[in-house]
Amino acid sequence: MAAMKPRTGDGPLEVTKEGRGIVMRVPLEGGGRLVVELNAVEASELGEALKAVVG
Repeated sequence: MAAMKPRTGDGPLEVTKEGRGIVMRVPLEGGGRLVVELNAVEASELGEALKAVVG
């Protein structure tokens, strides 16, 4: 039987361009990752919203 690795959220935030979409993988506190696929417009809007909150 193969050794099983624990599923953790450890690791960096990853953003990659896959085909026409942009895929964002966000590590979660309880383990695992949130995977979101965005188009260019949505990614731009998300970036603006985050900048507005962070400053």
